[in-house]
Amino acid sequence: MAKQFWKGSALLAPVPAALVTCGTGENTNVLTIGWTGIVCTRPPMTYISVRPERFSYNLIREQREFAVNLTTSAMCRETDFCGVKSGRDTDKIAACGFHLLPAKEISVPIIEECPVALECRVIEEKELGSHTMFLSEIVGIDADEKYIDSKGKLNLQQCGLAAYAHGEYFALGRKLGDFGFSVRKKKKHKNKTDRK
Repeated sequence: MAKQFWKGSALLAPVPAALVTCGTGENTNVLTIGWTGIVCTRPPMTYISVRPERFSYNLIREQREFAVNLTTSAMCRETDFCGVKSGRDTDKIAACGFHLLPAKEISVPIIEECPVALECRVIEEKELGSHTMFLSEIVGIDADEKYIDSKGKLNLQQCGLAAYAHGEYFALGRKLGDFGFSVRKKKKHKNKTDRK
């Protein structure tokens, strides 16, 4: 099959359609971020990349804390709204009907309607061009109890998470497997005579 070659662009997909909360008190704001991901396991680290002209940019630089709130497909309209409206002239939290909860390790609040929030503390910032990357340690996770099973496992497939891919929003589909399933040995089932 033939492939077309295009010049380099930001075409890595899907990525989270995340709502990032920043600031505190009357200065609390929320913005939509697609440029985020995990960069390290120990210590757990993430990043967000923000344009310097965004209202939230200085809030994050000054406070050096933010929360990455994972969104659901049911929140798609609000997620898009928070990406196109500015906190300079719109109270996006009120406009979207979000309820804020205090975080445990940072002073920035989290969004109650989001099933999972990552509490983050900035350790380094790097100007990359159109965006500044805020490299951050994940100092805590807030997860809705209704998605945690009796064994303490977080069942993300039940959250109905949303994803962003090249200008479009998508609902994440069915679970296909878990890490290592392709090489895991199958468990032997005991036959009826073994169980007696």
